[in-house]
Amino acid sequence: MPLSWVRMTAMRLYRDPEVPGRLDFDRGFYRRIAEAVDGRRRVHDHIVPIRSGYAWPVKAGSVVRIVAVEGPQVCDLNLWHRDNPRERFWAARTRQLQGAHVTTFDRLWSCLPYLRPMVTITNDTLSTEPTANGGRCHDLLGSRCDPYLYKLLDDRDYDVTCHANLSRAIAPYHLNELDVHDVLNVFQVTGLDPVHEIYFMEPSPAIKGDFFEFFAEIDLLCAISTCPSGDLSEWGWGPEGADPVANCRPLGVEVYELEGEMLKGWTPPEPVRVKSVYQTSG
Repeated sequence: MPLSWVRMTAMRLYRDPEVPGRLDFDRGFYRRIAEAVDGRRRVHDHIVPIRSGYAWPVKAGSVVRIVAVEGPQVCDLNLWHRDNPRERFWAARTRQLQGAHVTTFDRLWSCLPYLRPMVTITNDTLSTEPTANGGRCHDLLGSRCDPYLYKLLDDRDYDVTCHANLSRAIAPYHLNELDVHDVLNVFQVTGLDPVHEIYFMEPSPAIKGDFFEFFAEIDLLCAISTCPSGDLSEWGWGPEGADPVANCRPLGVEVYELEGEMLKGWTPPEPVRVKSVYQTSG
């Protein structure tokens, strides 16, 4: 094999986490937030029933915790800037910058033309080790289930989906179906099969009391759907599909306000600024 071919095909990471460069940040700040639970005050909590959606605003500088209150249950997470919903979570860029699955100290990034961290994950009780199949938890590879997919695969009308749940949840905030976007699948284990590189899912390993926690870098509107497929131990479509309602469980949402001293030195990140995308430099 020619040396030039070897050079052309050498693997190169999109971003090397060992060399963070301009994306580096003070992990000690977020570690202190996770550990100093006596420096926070719970200001909001809500139990999201099975197969439903819930949306709630969050002030910048707050901590959000999603809790498995009864056992394993997957949820789909969407994020928007509270006052400008055009700025919303960008799963694809986050996947490139952080990886296909996220955990503590990873950040969820917003879309263009903003491109800033919306949240930083501060605590995650789920294992980061891969399963025997190579799956990992908190998935950015897939997206939400939706009624169009059920129509495509099974030719049936079915609106008990995460897309529908999220659409209904954000309606009181004057948003609609077009504002729902690709999600972070919290508590969901996924991967790509090594033969076809096709997406696979495994049952959620979450147990009662497990949680996924993040720090709001900007003012947010958050929304989750408690996935109608529950813990994903059963399929909901196809010739062997059965209604997995017995595997569905509620999830808890908690919001914490931090003491002022905890936020010392922190400021909300600014969007990336460029000259113009409509002009060339020539």
